[in-house]
Amino acid sequence: MTKRMRFIVSVLFIVIIVLALAITRFYSSTSKSAGSGSNKTDITRFLSDDGSGNRIFEDDNGLYGVADSSDRIIVSPEWLELDFAGGEKCIASKRISGRLMTGCVDYEGNIVVPLVYRNITKHSYGSFSFYIAESAADSSCVLYSEDLLPLFTRSWDSFTLAGDELTLSAGPAKYSYSLSSSGFSMHNAQLSGTALDCPYTMEVTSRLLLERLEPDMLEEMTRIAGKYIEYAFTGSGEYLSDIRSGGRSAFSLLFPDDKQILSKKLTDIPNIYIYSVKSDDDIPHYAVSVTARTELTYTDKEDRAQTLTGDYKAVIEFSGTTKNELVTISGEFRQAHPDYPEPESEVLPPPPPDTDTANNDFPPPPDVPADNGGLQS
Repeated sequence: MTKRMRFIVSVLFIVIIVLALAITRFYSSTSKSAGSGSNKTDITRFLSDDGSGNRIFEDDNGLYGVADSSDRIIVSPEWLELDFAGGEKCIASKRISGRLMTGCVDYEGNIVVPLVYRNITKHSYGSFSFYIAESAADSSCVLYSEDLLPLFTRSWDSFTLAGDELTLSAGPAKYSYSLSSSGFSMHNAQLSGTALDCPYTMEVTSRLLLERLEPDMLEEMTRIAGKYIEYAFTGSGEYLSDIRSGGRSAFSLLFPDDKQILSKKLTDIPNIYIYSVKSDDDIPHYAVSVTARTELTYTDKEDRAQTLTGDYKAVIEFSGTTKNELVTISGEFRQAHPDYPEPESEVLPPPPPDTDTANNDFPPPPDVPADNGGLQS
């Protein structure tokens, strides 16, 4: 069989599979509608309703489904647990491979939230409601709106909910949100990283920045700032290999023109923060400031090796509105040379002695009273 024939057979096989799935789905839907009359006899009791005439019912097998106002079954009774949610959807649970798994189905019986969670719980703050779906595999979670639509484009490693404050964690990042009738409001972000074995943590509390910058954008800028520091100390371009520069970025090394320096070592990053900067275009610009505590080995004027410790500030500038559009414009240290110690001044000899007392080997004699002839006054 030629390659062309094998290709044609493969395509036909895929088409047949797709058609088979479509036909199966069609007959499944048709059988649900055709059998709706007989399904009425399976209903043993009705439970809650959604306010529009649709009701959750239990059949004689102890399973749950949904019937409309005409007692027509619209969600088949195959669920161990079933609760109404927003947007004509239900939180539904069934046993899969011996485990109770939870997801979401719509009123046509379609699974719209996958059955991969151990629970999906609703939380309300005034007129604002949302769901937290906890994974059955680990401690991760996904947040959904009241209509069971994802609120973020990511899952979270863990969450903590205390009163009206929600904290979400993703890797080394942690975000704190205030909850109210108006929804989520991020008020604190803590992002951590490591550069040349030196850990650092950037905390963002500016409401203006937190409104403009999504978590993944904050994480990317924090990561790139660490990569630039590694490049500036080592000179290895590998640290910049996955940084989007737009072909116009400028990155400089730490003290590249100083011939006295023998070695540079990063010992600590005591301070790192982010701020907005002005730009000549319509794209928002931001900068990350990094204080790098540095141990330098250099040669002094006598060609002796000396050690110097100092704090030097680097600034990394970015532009963009989303992570996918983020461009790193530049990275540089503000000082051109280290803060070398001043050379010690020459020790001068003591001043010459006073000429008036130069030949006085002994102190002057005490005052002698004048001779008054032995008479006492």
